[in-house]
Amino acid sequence: MGTYFSEREFAQVEPAENAFSSPIPTQVISNGEFNPPPQTHQQKQVEARIKELADTSSGMAAAFVAMNNVFGKVFDVSEAEAADPMVAQARADGTKGQFIMDVQTHWVRDDYNQEGFLGFLKSVNQLERGGLDPSKVSTYDVKFENYVRQIFLNSDTSVTVLSGAPFDDHSWEFLTNQSIAEGVKMVNKTAGSTRILGHAVVTPGQPGWMDEVDRALAERPPASWKMYTIGDPLSAKTKYPFRLDDEKLMYAFYEKIDKAGIRNICIHKGLMPADYEQSWAGVWRYQTPWDLPKAAKDWPQLNFIIYHGCFRAFMDTPGAALAEFEKTGDIKWATELSRVPEKSGTQNVYAEMGTSFATTAVIDPRFAAALLGTWVKGLGSSNVIWGTDSVFHGSPQWQIEALRRLEIPADMQRKYGFAPLGAANGAVKNQILGLNSARMYNINLRADYPRFTEDKFAQIKQEYRTAGMLDSLRDNAAHGWIRKRSA
Repeated sequence: MGTYFSEREFAQVEPAENAFSSPIPTQVISNGEFNPPPQTHQQKQVEARIKELADTSSGMAAAFVAMNNVFGKVFDVSEAEAADPMVAQARADGTKGQFIMDVQTHWVRDDYNQEGFLGFLKSVNQLERGGLDPSKVSTYDVKFENYVRQIFLNSDTSVTVLSGAPFDDHSWEFLTNQSIAEGVKMVNKTAGSTRILGHAVVTPGQPGWMDEVDRALAERPPASWKMYTIGDPLSAKTKYPFRLDDEKLMYAFYEKIDKAGIRNICIHKGLMPADYEQSWAGVWRYQTPWDLPKAAKDWPQLNFIIYHGCFRAFMDTPGAALAEFEKTGDIKWATELSRVPEKSGTQNVYAEMGTSFATTAVIDPRFAAALLGTWVKGLGSSNVIWGTDSVFHGSPQWQIEALRRLEIPADMQRKYGFAPLGAANGAVKNQILGLNSARMYNINLRADYPRFTEDKFAQIKQEYRTAGMLDSLRDNAAHGWIRKRSA
C-alpha cells in the first residue's frame, strides 16, 4: 500500500461498502489515519436490532432506537417516531431553520493523479458495482458534484469550510490552496450566497512556506489557516513536524496573520494508529497538546482550533477506552486539551469534533457523551466546534442527528460534573452546531441567514422535497476502511 496502513494492517481491513447498509454506521469507519477496531458485540446487537426494525417508516429514528436498546438511553428518540412518519416529521420540524456550520469538509480535485490514493478511493468509493473492471470504477463519491449533493442537498448543513492537507510529496495533496480558493468562488457563485469558506494550508518548515502565506494573503485571502503539527499525517517518516510554540519558526507567521486580520488557525491533532508509540517513535508527541498552553497565552488574539479535538483514537479494545475514563475521569490527549485554558489563562483554544465524534458515537455513545462532556467542561460550550470530515465519509446528516439527540447520561453528569447538553435546538447544541463558528468567521446570521434559505441550493432542495424525491438523494454510502467482518 505504501501509505495509510502497513501491509499487516492493510490485511486486517476491507472497504466500508462491505459493511451493513444502515442509516447509522454499525462499526467504526477509518479514513486511514487510524486503525479501525473490530465490530464489537454491542455493535453486532445494534445491527441485528436495526434489521428487525427494517420495516419501520423512519429509518434514522429506528437506528437510534436500536442504539438505545443496546447501550441504554443516550439518544432522544421514541418507538413512535421510528414507526410513524408523521411523528418523525414533527420532530424534524422542530429543528427546521437551525444554523449548522461544518468547518471540516473535503473533496478531491478532478485532476488528482496520485495512483496510490486513487487506488484507495477506487477501493472504497465505488458507485459502479457488480463486478466491473476496477479500472472503470468511479471516484465520483469524493468529487465536487457529490460534495454538493451530500452536504447541501442531503443534509441540514448551512455553511461549510473547505479544507486540504499537507504532504511532504506535494503530488498527494487533495486540493491546492489555489484550487480551494477557486472551488469556494464556484460554489458561492452557483448558490448565489456564501455557502462555503476556504482554508489555506500552511506547511511550517517546508521550503518557501512563508512565501505561500504571502501569496495567499495577496491573491486569495482565506477564511482561516490549516496546518498539521505532525507534518505529513500519513507518513511516520514525516520530515517537517513542528511545535506551535516554536518562537523562531512560528511567531513571525502569527504576527503576519494577526496584522492581516485572519486569526483562525485550524490544527490537526490526534487520530493516531494503534501502535503509534512504536511506528511513529520520535514524532507522535507533535499530535498532543504539549505546545498549546504557551502559544495560546502568547497569542490570545488568535483562535487555535484543534481538529479532531485531540482525540487519540482507540488503542486497544473500544471497551477499554470507556473503562479507563470511568476509572480515571480522563481521556488521553482530549482531557489534556480541555485543561489548556486552565494552564494558559486564556479562552482561545477550541475542540473541533470531526471524525472523533462520529467514531465514538458508533463505538459506544456513552463514550461519545464522555468525550463531548470533557470538551464542554474544560473549554466551555462556546469553544466546541462542529465538523464532520465529509464528504470523504458520505452525507453528514446522521452525525447531525446524533448530536441533536445525544444527552450525557444522568449518572455521568453527577459523577464527573458534566452539564446536560439539552434540547436539539437548545442553547448548547445551537452553539456547537453553528453559532460558535458563525461568531469566529464573522457571519452575521441576522443579515445572512435568510440568504441560505432562499438561494439556489435551497430552491433545488425544496423542489425535490415538493416532488417527494428528497429521499432519492439519500443513500447509506460509507467511505473508508472497516476491520474485516467475520464470514
